[in-house]
Amino acid sequence: VSTPLLYYATHTLDDTCAGVMVTGSHNPPNYNGLKIVIDKIALHGPVIDDLRRRIETGDVRHGQGGERSAHIRAEYIQRICAALPLPRPLKVVVDCGNAIAAQTAPTLLRNLGCEVIELYCEVDGRFPNHHPDPSIPENLADLQVAVAEHHADIGLAFDGDADRLGVVTDSGEIIWPDRILMPLAEEVLTRHPGAAVVYDIKCSRHLTRLIERLGGQPILWKTGHSLIKAKMRETGALLGGEMTGHLVHADEWFGFDDAFYATARLLRLLAQQTRSSSEFFAAYPTGLTTPELRVDMAEGEPFTFMERLSAQADFGSDARLITLDGLRVEFPHGWGLVRASNTTPSLVLRFEADDPAAMHDLQHRFRQQLLGLQADLALPF
Repeated sequence: VSTPLLYYATHTLDDTCAGVMVTGSHNPPNYNGLKIVIDKIALHGPVIDDLRRRIETGDVRHGQGGERSAHIRAEYIQRICAALPLPRPLKVVVDCGNAIAAQTAPTLLRNLGCEVIELYCEVDGRFPNHHPDPSIPENLADLQVAVAEHHADIGLAFDGDADRLGVVTDSGEIIWPDRILMPLAEEVLTRHPGAAVVYDIKCSRHLTRLIERLGGQPILWKTGHSLIKAKMRETGALLGGEMTGHLVHADEWFGFDDAFYATARLLRLLAQQTRSSSEFFAAYPTGLTTPELRVDMAEGEPFTFMERLSAQADFGSDARLITLDGLRVEFPHGWGLVRASNTTPSLVLRFEADDPAAMHDLQHRFRQQLLGLQADLALPF
């Protein structure tokens, strides 16, 4: 099953509120991991460290349990469709990347009334066509082609365990998740004036400005789906998301990251008006942005590097440094970010600028600082 379906089970089944998802998510096929839910909350950080310590030291409790099966996919799909009917049909290309989303996405979309063109919807863990990670532009290339060939209204892509969403418009433009958040935030703030929206350190400053303009409370926070959800619970936020494509609704849903539910919310907004998806998103501001850029390192090196960079970096007198998660440096003409990835041994970078000249300046400043600390870094910019 997909991660959203596991989360849904922990919220709706009568006899459990805990679960474990075995998944490598968007990481390469040789990766695996556990997403652990206790009392409907995904564990993260120190809690996971403490759990490991208890397992290693034998500090555990023993008890008895039972086993039963529950088939809840049909109920899950029906619940979303009943809550979010589309005012008009849409033609949609869905790329599941040969991952587990294929078991749910096409059926959900058809039940919503969409005409569905399937792309790589046969589950195959070898991922023979492309890796199921919609945060990488190359993985959306086939979706862009299919949207154009079929004259589709929109293209949708899911990651390896279906808790992240990627979007391509009818014109082939990739809409990054911080921009997907903009219409979702507008809808939530229209219904719940003054609500808080939590988003991660990699998101656009245009998202901050839009939330403020709509009277909401923008909350910039650390990257990580569990961290975003924890901050939402702490602040009572009704919407959250991060640049990798995790989108969390807590206004009319359960407050977990669910790419299927977010898809239905987005499609309803699109179907409520008559503009094309490219025209729809053109109404939301964007700057010149890069996708996530990665610099691979040896295990443990990224965090050591970031400690040195944070202590020694000098980006100039016009720079404002945010050290919430890594180092985000804001300038009048844009911003850049470098941080250690939580899931792979790599540095993650992103830039946003007002124009190409500003982008060149941003990247030049970062290049100087990064190579000044480690001259052999293979920077992708």
